[in-house]
Amino acid sequence: MSEIRKHYFLSEYCIIAEERAKRPSDFAHSDEDTGKDSPENCFFCGGAEENTPLATAVYKDGKIYSDTPEKRVRNWDFRCFPNLYPALSPAPYLQTYRKDSLQKEPGYGFHEVIVESPLHGSKLEDFSDSEISELMRVYRDRTCSYITREKIRYVSLFKNFGKEAGASINHLHSQLLALPFCPPPLTRELEVIRKKERCPYCTMFEMEKASSRTILENSEWIAFTPYSSIGPFEVWILPGKHVSYLGDCNNKMLFALGEILRDIIKSYGRILGDPPFNYMFYQLSESPEYHMNLRLLPRLSINAGFELNTGTYINTISPERAASYLREDIRLGG
Repeated sequence: MSEIRKHYFLSEYCIIAEERAKRPSDFAHSDEDTGKDSPENCFFCGGAEENTPLATAVYKDGKIYSDTPEKRVRNWDFRCFPNLYPALSPAPYLQTYRKDSLQKEPGYGFHEVIVESPLHGSKLEDFSDSEISELMRVYRDRTCSYITREKIRYVSLFKNFGKEAGASINHLHSQLLALPFCPPPLTRELEVIRKKERCPYCTMFEMEKASSRTILENSEWIAFTPYSSIGPFEVWILPGKHVSYLGDCNNKMLFALGEILRDIIKSYGRILGDPPFNYMFYQLSESPEYHMNLRLLPRLSINAGFELNTGTYINTISPERAASYLREDIRLGG
């Protein structure tokens, strides 16, 4: 029989319907699913720097540089630049105005691309310890760079991998959007958290560390399939230390985060055949009550009318079963 499960502390629900379940191999994607664009035409590759906007930050040999109109930095490790087709723009901010009771304002903000390797075809799961650790430091640095900008209240940091997950370019990259408002999902979380005597994420860490949903843990983080998973093989990565955003994380935490993230993505690849996926950082720099977390979601199912109509998701693999597959794969593959 199916189960209706409630979120840990929000009034949100999912339906676990394993009668509709598939085997993990049935979710596997072939190479044709993600496609391969040509490195000769890729603007993100090393050597094609003139084809993108001037870089705002270039990471090379442990140092940070920036492009100038006269010279683009070459032989880089990570390269950050404004999105050529931005959702938001850092144009002068204008005061909000109203008309006919409907509110609108200019689309102020920042939209940045973080290219994670100059080599076409690089994969995050193949990064060395130093490369994955440095990427986490880049994420921290870019978050801190934008959260201090005028009018910015939230930094959305995420990766889309594969066409079904929203990636239009296959070259390894993440994106950052700096917003002048706090997104409603974070606002709702924060409202509930502030009513609690104890941080619900700290409680969640202790609960999941001892549960059958835990996949792996290291000195700083645990990875687990959340109790009310909204899709097959959803994974959350949660720090044991209460930190609110990446700026609160020291280098040891970032190294451990990169390590556990890489292991989960490797396991996705082995079990699910390099599926399209998203990962998203949930963080609030100005709210110390919030507990930062990272969420991964393979795009193995389609949100249809029921999900759009109710905000409730049907998941065909229980988080306990998904965790057992991932846990065993990491044990054998690691």
